[in-house]
Amino acid sequence: MSFFVYNASSEEGERVPAEIMSVTNFTVTPCSVQEIREFVEKWHYSGNINGLRVSHCFALYDGDELIGGMIFGSMAMANAWKRYADAEEDIIELRRLCCIDDTPKNTESYFIGAALRWLKVNTDIKLVISYADAHYGHAGTIYKATNFEHVGMTSKGRVIMHAGKQFHDKTIRTYYTDRHGVRRLKPFAQNVKDALESGEAFYESRPPKHIYLKRLR
Repeated sequence: MSFFVYNASSEEGERVPAEIMSVTNFTVTPCSVQEIREFVEKWHYSGNINGLRVSHCFALYDGDELIGGMIFGSMAMANAWKRYADAEEDIIELRRLCCIDDTPKNTESYFIGAALRWLKVNTDIKLVISYADAHYGHAGTIYKATNFEHVGMTSKGRVIMHAGKQFHDKTIRTYYTDRHGVRRLKPFAQNVKDALESGEAFYESRPPKHIYLKRLR
């Protein structure tokens, strides 16, 4: 289903300047990860979505133009759900959120709000968790605007930097089982591991992140 179906472009087909555009002119719709993969990898600061366990995705459109992408999925840290929920399926993490630069104020909070309403109506999910990355100057303003609760800070961490992209440090432990029943590293994980060994990739320390929680029911 979609929300607020309206074409925010001018009659001539040119984008309306952000300062006079309304966020309620945009369309928010559930989508496949393939529909927004390229967009998210371009506009999200991490530069990639490899390794995400994806459960729900949403696209933000201005008419026919994709201007935002959002990905929800299982929590990145194994068993971390136990701190917040009775069962793993009760909670999902907002893993990626990004929009093009030229959007009106409050676009992201509008986008999140529409996605949360869809999840509340169409799923049994009880909690949504997300993290604001202080390394990139994020304090969680958009989460506060959509009534998330600040529930603490993570510990300090580290990421792997490779070819201008950021990878979680568990990337090099991302496996699959091939058709012969052999457990192997996924190709992107093997590439990152090889790059670490060759010195092309490196670990980088990160400060604690802000933790935000939203109850849907």
